[in-house]
Amino acid sequence: MKFQVPRGTRDILPGEVERWQWLEERTRAVQALYGYREVRTPFFEATDLFVRSVGEATDIVRKELYTFEDRKGRSLTLRPEGTAPLVRAYLESPALRAESPARLYYMGPMFRYERPQAGRYRQFWQIGSELLGSAKPEADAEMIDLFRAILADVGLRDVTVLLNSLGDTVCRPRYREAIRAYFKQHEDRLCGDCKERLETNPLRILDCKVPSCAPVIAGAPSVLDSLCPECAEHFEGVKRALTALDIRYEVAPRLVRGLDYYTRTVFEIHAANLGAQNAVGGGGRYDQLVKDFGGPDTPAIGFSIGMERLLLAVGEESWPGPAKPDVCVIALEPGAVLEAQALARALRGLAQEPSRRRALVALVDTAGRSANAQMKWASRVQARWAVFVPPGAEGYAVRDMTKGLDEERQPSIEALRGWLSERRDAVEAVRG
Repeated sequence: MKFQVPRGTRDILPGEVERWQWLEERTRAVQALYGYREVRTPFFEATDLFVRSVGEATDIVRKELYTFEDRKGRSLTLRPEGTAPLVRAYLESPALRAESPARLYYMGPMFRYERPQAGRYRQFWQIGSELLGSAKPEADAEMIDLFRAILADVGLRDVTVLLNSLGDTVCRPRYREAIRAYFKQHEDRLCGDCKERLETNPLRILDCKVPSCAPVIAGAPSVLDSLCPECAEHFEGVKRALTALDIRYEVAPRLVRGLDYYTRTVFEIHAANLGAQNAVGGGGRYDQLVKDFGGPDTPAIGFSIGMERLLLAVGEESWPGPAKPDVCVIALEPGAVLEAQALARALRGLAQEPSRRRALVALVDTAGRSANAQMKWASRVQARWAVFVPPGAEGYAVRDMTKGLDEERQPSIEALRGWLSERRDAVEAVRG
């Protein structure tokens, strides 16, 4: 039987996975600078968690959930997004609720049954940040600033910030009825999905990507004309805060995002080199969600970044490339393999250097190659040095593989390890 990776998923293999690790490390470092801490939630949750938060009439709930029953008949769903699970974890943790505001982030796979396309998969990976406990416009600005900082840190600076406000429970219903009345007049020009949305959730029509719907959407009333005074002032406050941080933005009155829990501020960041589907990620405010889950009245805002989309946008230019082995230990004789393994373990130095400051990446051939074949293998994996065992009368011989030159011999394992570490650090310092 021939097995293949399921449609809409992919293997991330060595040579590529290092880029993912690099992105994760850089993202975690930026989040830490802003005071955000990681939360890891289960891959599946109670189905009602997503139906209630994302919205029963959304395409995600109607068409894209991976839902199953466990052995006791309970309905569970693979998480299609990260905010609802994080809010559930926030409500279950007194320690998190004690923080005011709580600054949290997540990173991991999400699952949606949708049509695969460039940078979009049925199992896809997201980075998300959430700030719970502040209704101030400055919190919105911090979210967008953090989003941009993550992108800039991985080399993506040519981006566009799109900004809108959806209003709240006071003014949003008025806009929903205005938009429904408008689209009713043009129902014959809408696609089949939008005709359904007209009855269930007319705001979702604004998010339609079907080309035939675009002219109708372009003429729709602006949500900004329906904002109540409080929401209008909040939106002005967000714009003032962004200007104070020197963050350029474009007001996009048709921007709605795809989840029902959003209120007031919504935003997206687009990259210039991703074509028509150029959104790297986005987010917004969800001031009612914690209360809807049975918690206290807790305003909140967050965003998510699609990791596949971000890696596509960044390209190869900013990535320093995979780390190369420092050392290959070459067994000159068949009986020297165990000695080679012992030396490699000593060079790694994990027991002596818990901080790993002087630890070396050391490899040993376990395929039974000849000494000559081991040297070819060391060259193929791009090791910086080759060290030979058993040692001679003057100690361990070292060859610089980048120059093809033998170096001076080192009399002991500790001397060898120190010598290699110093030169490795010097090479890394030159590279910057």
